[in-house]
Amino acid sequence: MKITFGTQILEINPSGDDYVASMDGKTVSVQVIRAEDGRMDLLIDGQRVNAHVSSDMAKRWVTIDGHTLMLTKTSGAKRGVRHDHAGGLIAPMPGQVRSVSVGVGDVVKKGQTLLTMEAMKMEIRIQALKDGRVAALHVIQGQTVEREQILIEMED
Repeated sequence: MKITFGTQILEINPSGDDYVASMDGKTVSVQVIRAEDGRMDLLIDGQRVNAHVSSDMAKRWVTIDGHTLMLTKTSGAKRGVRHDHAGGLIAPMPGQVRSVSVGVGDVVKKGQTLLTMEAMKMEIRIQALKDGRVAALHVIQGQTVEREQILIEMED
């Protein structure tokens, strides 16, 4: 995923259970320790960082150590990019939920299809990114969803 703030582009890609972030030729490893209620506890190259995140679905504001950055998602997302945010699986584009295959409390395996969406005449399977448990369902079959709307919340 590429995110723009100011004139700089931050690229974040999955790497196993963690992420690799690159900007201006510098690369760091990022591990999400905890993410809930707009707060994220991260390990960035081994250093613990607390961040607060808010969003209006098009832009995100991230506050770290009293400094707030506004992030906008760069268009043209690559195929295969993860559709998760702060422990929740999000809609990659506007569409309609065609089926929900899990319920709250269900234990799921990495790669298991949790729900299916239809968007632009395409079927999109939202799959578990790792083994875990469904903490919350925010959609039902037939519901229309917006891009980046949280669909399902997961926990370890």
